[in-house]
Amino acid sequence: MSKPPAFGTIGWMDLTVPDAETVRDFYEAVAGWKASPVSMGEYDDFSMSPPGDEAEPVAGVCHARGANADLPAQWIIYILVEDLEASMDVCREQGGSVIARPVSMGAMGSYCVIRDPAGAAAALFCPGGSEGA
Repeated sequence: MSKPPAFGTIGWMDLTVPDAETVRDFYEAVAGWKASPVSMGEYDDFSMSPPGDEAEPVAGVCHARGANADLPAQWIIYILVEDLEASMDVCREQGGSVIARPVSMGAMGSYCVIRDPAGAAAALFCPGGSEGA
């Protein structure tokens, strides 16, 4: 496994859409990605890997359900931060907004989705535990 990304870097990206199966099939055909199901309980989202047996996933294709129900249909990058609450406070101070409150991913960490002053969405992710959730 590769070294974890440093704070301030992009650690992941997801595409959240109403119909993840159709979009999964699109990227499998267009980019040659291979989909692996990720159980979300009552449905699957998908982890997408480039061609090759040992290829690590590079992105996710997710249904706009559950915690993702209110996310815009667009690629969302996950920027690694040390302190989720502090980063959300600075986001607001700098003219941005938090459009999806923190969601805990258990031991993996927590994330929220913000909108910058220009209107673009991005996620902030704090790895390791539930910091800020």
